[in-house]
Amino acid sequence: MAADLAPIRVAPSGRYFETADGQPFLFIGANDAVTWPGLRGLYERRDLASVERYLAEYAASGVTIIRLMLEYAHEDGFYFETHPGSFNPLMVQLWDDLLARCAQLGLRVLLTPWDSFWMSRRWHVHPYNQANGGPCARPQEFLTTPAVLDCLARRLRFVVQRWGGSGVIAAWDLFNEIDPYWGGDADAQAASITHISTILREIEERSWGCVRPQTLSVFGPDPQGAYADLIFRHPALDFATTHIYHKGTIDHPADTVMPAKTMAQWVRYACNRVPADRPFTDSEHGPIHLFNDHERWLPEDFDNEYERHLMWAHLASGGAGSGMRWPARHPHVLTPGMRQALGSMAKFSALIDWRSFRPQDVAPLASIDQPTVLLFGSADAQQALIWLLRATPADHPPGSLLPPQPRGDTLQLELHGLQPGSYSISAWDTLRGHCAATLHAHVDASRRLSASIPAFGNDLALAITPAQQEGAHHEPPSI
Repeated sequence: MAADLAPIRVAPSGRYFETADGQPFLFIGANDAVTWPGLRGLYERRDLASVERYLAEYAASGVTIIRLMLEYAHEDGFYFETHPGSFNPLMVQLWDDLLARCAQLGLRVLLTPWDSFWMSRRWHVHPYNQANGGPCARPQEFLTTPAVLDCLARRLRFVVQRWGGSGVIAAWDLFNEIDPYWGGDADAQAASITHISTILREIEERSWGCVRPQTLSVFGPDPQGAYADLIFRHPALDFATTHIYHKGTIDHPADTVMPAKTMAQWVRYACNRVPADRPFTDSEHGPIHLFNDHERWLPEDFDNEYERHLMWAHLASGGAGSGMRWPARHPHVLTPGMRQALGSMAKFSALIDWRSFRPQDVAPLASIDQPTVLLFGSADAQQALIWLLRATPADHPPGSLLPPQPRGDTLQLELHGLQPGSYSISAWDTLRGHCAATLHAHVDASRRLSASIPAFGNDLALAITPAQQEGAHHEPPSI
């Protein structure tokens, strides 16, 4: 495959990404799978036209990246290897077609080599099972069996040599939802991850002269003990990911505000635990308990608002993008409203210089003068990203949308810690996806910004950046 998309890497700020040609890059996207409705037509090339339309809708929505597993072991036929070292020609063709189309559309992939969820549940038929001629007797030996690691090295070598010349593979999730179930304690698994990481870097460097960022995912937002070191601080990894399936508020939500507060809590938790030069992003979230255990999904309008609030809480709190939704719907795809929300965030992202942004939580630095407005945000000495969200009314019925709020009066925002100078404040309508107002403020030697924020409905995002040129202050219009 031709080298069509520039590879990505960690940006100079250490908290976000950039392309090798210096363009900022955020992980704005969601999870998908080769057996789900949108991509299923790739198999045996049964309906390539529908896949092309589906991917084109992603790209038109502003999506930059899709998280995919190299095989999705939910069904027979979709294993990447028919036997260890024998690569399934149907899957190789599928990935040829998929990655070529992603490259044409400017979409990238966060790729994980195994689908550990279905591999664990269908181990009896998996090609790596020793009973089927594989290298491992049971899952509990998977990450501590040298022969398994040899198989993974062969798998990664094949992928890199066939498809690694394109930046369409953006990054690696070396193991989906690592857990003691897969053998060894956290220290033993950390050694296996070091081994896998080293092999992968050597293959990429030798084959193409560059290496992709690597991460490792875990179920839940708060890995404990040695697993916290493994997920947040392993020296071989480049960025950190967790799957933020918080019980109740996120995995089975009753409103659309508490999920946002919970997402912000766990993004801040992670950002406080990673090294200063390491981005963090959630790579799975959604109402998974409702979907998996109750076999239900959220009403579409409620789900759209829930997801949009999760995205903005994630980005505003220091996450390196939107967070990545697991659809948890039937059909198992994002709704048009979710794609619209991703597009809004993609357009907003042009307002911030992510390559230099080194944010910290604004909670100690910012305030708003209305107690019914929640403030989420992050800032450094030169830029700030703030998201304002109306609180849930006391009499709010469970399972219903946040009711439309009267626009009311302007709000007074105060933010401390910015360098003295002139600043622009772009007020972004997250629902409609446009800048509703541009304000101006001046920060004096006290390093305090004070601004009147125009009245808004239920939520509003603010990008506070150095002004490109001096300008007179304008009274804020109503949004």
